[in-house]
Parts: sequence; structure tokens; C-alpha cells
Amino acid sequence: MKERTVGRNDAGQRLDRFVAKAVPLLPASLLQKYIRLKRIKVNGKGAHRDSRLREGDLLQFYINDEFFETPKAENAYLTVSAPKLNIVYEDDNLLLVDKKPGQAVHPHDGAEYGKTLIDHIQAYLYAKRAWNPRGENSFAPALCNRIDRNTGGIVIAAKNAEALRILNQKIKDREIDKRYLLVVHGTPRPPEGKLEGYLFKDAVKNRVYVTKAPQPGAKTAVTLYRTLASRDGLSLVECELVTGRTHQIRAQLAAAGCPLLGDGKYGKLDKRYDRKFQALYSYKLRFCFTTSAGPLEYLDGKTFRVSDVDFAARYFPEVKW
Repeated sequence: MKERTVGRNDAGQRLDRFVAKAVPLLPASLLQKYIRLKRIKVNGKGAHRDSRLREGDLLQFYINDEFFETPKAENAYLTVSAPKLNIVYEDDNLLLVDKKPGQAVHPHDGAEYGKTLIDHIQAYLYAKRAWNPRGENSFAPALCNRIDRNTGGIVIAAKNAEALRILNQKIKDREIDKRYLLVVHGTPRPPEGKLEGYLFKDAVKNRVYVTKAPQPGAKTAVTLYRTLASRDGLSLVECELVTGRTHQIRAQLAAAGCPLLGDGKYGKLDKRYDRKFQALYSYKLRFCFTTSAGPLEYLDGKTFRVSDVDFAARYFPEVKW
């Protein structure tokens, strides 16, 4: 139990607004619930959320100590009272989650605490007692791969340190096959092939540029693609990343004359199509181990995929992918 005394500058505030500042990590829904349950008292008694505080009032908080910590990336999961996840697969070692476009996977520059994918994953595991941060010296559930905010698809989260180490190595060694589904303007020529080049990243503009010749700071980029269908100026394409560079698919397809639908950064937004995000989805993942995976060997040969990709269903409903 912790106590706070209301000072002169806080007098006159509503109880719920004072508590929101005093206990910054407490989710708003829990705050209201705890007031109703009298786990937050004023001068030893329960109070309404809109009660006005007076100088000298003594507030008593029957709340877990962790909610009083300073907000930071490591404890942002505490602000999530109702985790929202689209779980594709889960076992004792890992979690596969279908991230929807528009959500960041990690907080960026201290922003969006409590809203990112990792916040919701950690909150979910904390709530089901699959992770006890107080009992861990350093490990916290972590993501093994990342997807851009405006791209959707399967993200891998490791539940323990050994799984994280193995999965990171498997990704590095290309023993996890990830396929992307996308819609582009135009028709790729040839319909199936390989895009090769070099990507140079402009960190200030947060975009990459494709060059055919190597240059200082540029990295090799290789993408395999296969056209599944074409109609009315659009094509449904499947891509496999041989290398994994920032914005690789978007930049290379645009450089090849087929920018992604809805991609204003590397293409041109077409008012005929109502797209808030680029039509790009990491829709399928297969574990194809060529070396030992230790305790994760049971995953070898397994394939996971999402069943709902909005742009594929909208523009190519007849295509089975």
C-alpha cells in the first residue's frame, strides 16, 4: 500500500485525474475499476471518481508497486489492460502473431507506450502468468523479426531466452522461409524472376534508393517474385526475400516499374483506390531447418499462414494463394 498527500497545487482536481498522474502506468480501465472497488481511498474511505480533492487529503493506493514506476519501454506492457492480438500459433516457446497494418512493433523514440505490438504481447503473457518480470533477471519476451508499421503480417515472438537465441540464428541463416503477398500497379516483366541491386538508406527521409552499381553505404538486395494474377492494371504478386533490407520489396518493385498499390513513398497514390496503407502482407511462414534447432526441432517443416489479407480478397477474390 502506498500513500500520497494532496498538496496546494493539486487541490481541486478530480480524483481520477489526480490518480492518472500519480500512477502513470495504471491503465485507465483499471483506474476506474480500482476506484469502484475502493482499492483507492481518500482519507480512509471510498470515493467517487469525480470527487474533488482538497489540500491535505490522504490518498491510499492498494495497487501493485510496479504501476508506480516511471514509464519507459521496458514496462509499457503494464498500461495494457486488455491485450489485443491476432494469434496464429502459440506454444511454450514462441508466439506467432498476425500484426495488422497501422500498428508499430516497438515504441519509436519513446512514443506510443502501451500501443505497440510488443507491449500487447508482453501484457498478454503477463496476464496469463506465462511471464513473470519480477522473477526474471534480464529476459523479457521479444520479437525475432520486425514488420513496418504500415505493413501487415506474421511476427515471431520468443517466450524464453533459448527460443530467442535459436530463432534469431535461424532467421540469420535463412532457415525460416517468409513469403509476402502484394498488389502492384502494372504487370511485372517477366511474370516471374529475381530483382537484384543495391539499396542505399537515407535515414533522414526514412527511405531507400535502388542502384545497379555498388556505392559506399549501399547493401546488396535480392528479391524473388512470382505474379499470381493480373487484371485492370493491377497484379497480385508473391515475393520471397533473399536479403532483408529496409523497404526492400517496396523500393525494388517501384524501381522495376511496378510500385505497390497504396504506397505513396515509393509510388504514387491513385485516387481510384481507397488505400490507407501499402498493399503488402507477410502472409506465410515456414520453418525449414537445415541444422539442429535443439528444443525447437518440432517446428521443422511446419507452415503457418494468415487467412485474411484484405487487398487480395478485394481485388483478386478468385485467386487462391
